[in-house]
Amino acid sequence: MKNNLKAVIYAMAAALFYALNIPLSKLLLGNVEPVFMAAFLYFGAGLGVGIIYMLNRDDGHKKLAKSDLPYVIGMILLDSMAPIFLMAGVKSGTSSGAALIGNFEIAATALFAMMLFHEKISVLLWLAIGLITLSGLIISYDGGEIWLFSRGSLLVAAATLCWGLENNCTRNISDKNTYQIVTVKGIFSGLCSLVTAFLIRERVPDLIYIFPALLLGFVAYGLSIFTYIRAQEYIGAAKTSAYYAAAPFISAVLSFLILNEAVSANYIAAFLIMLTGTVLVICDTMRQSHSHEHSHVFFHVHGGVLHTHVISHAHKHNHYFNINQHKHKHTLKEMESYL
Repeated sequence: MKNNLKAVIYAMAAALFYALNIPLSKLLLGNVEPVFMAAFLYFGAGLGVGIIYMLNRDDGHKKLAKSDLPYVIGMILLDSMAPIFLMAGVKSGTSSGAALIGNFEIAATALFAMMLFHEKISVLLWLAIGLITLSGLIISYDGGEIWLFSRGSLLVAAATLCWGLENNCTRNISDKNTYQIVTVKGIFSGLCSLVTAFLIRERVPDLIYIFPALLLGFVAYGLSIFTYIRAQEYIGAAKTSAYYAAAPFISAVLSFLILNEAVSANYIAAFLIMLTGTVLVICDTMRQSHSHEHSHVFFHVHGGVLHTHVISHAHKHNHYFNINQHKHKHTLKEMESYL
């Protein structure tokens, strides 16, 4: 019970840490250009988690190998693009809207998993993807008689597509040392963004703004991942992801409190639809598949000799809330006499 409570605290801390990303980034973007901001966020995560990794070198997982290089490169490139799109979208749009659209990453991850790795998507998850997409369209609507989408919303949506594909790259190395993955991701994605910032000649920010950006990256990306992993140790991935789904909604609330953003009718409608879709994702995630094995034993007498037949079959069905796999047996005795 104590470990479960600790796990819930870790999971909610992970959601809260990441929820700080968008509203606080919005504040800093007034003085830090978007690509530089993306670089500092990832540098902060890589350096911070790198220090934790140095203090905890052995976490029971294998280190990255040469065979992992294609997925690592894909992860770094996509992670370099995603925060640039996100920061540009946050700068030109509202923080609360960006937070809500960020949940489209769930749909993007599932769709890429289906297309690239042939994973099956349940009816419940398809419904959730539809609702999340509809919510994103509503919050992205720019108003007016012609159906147009705001530039900020489209940029945030592009970020979620990058992260959705990146999640599918990372899944192929998820059995490796997590701290090493995050450190590599942070340092090299930060370097790519930094080079890009210089190539497009963004204005170098004053030193007074660089440290807050690094600190935000360490907390919103680094500590968020760290506490997420700690939660998984106790309650598993499914329940942890269910708690973590609260992050965009916490971020939206913080945006209203910190930035005093207005709440529109479109936003309320999109919020409720997104919330419904997220709940369906949680339900689908928490649903655990397990099988029942049935053995039917038949006895009969034929030609004066007793014969025994055992017929086994299994069927699968779904339960919620992490029910473990179990077996049970049904025995039927049927005596047939032939004269």
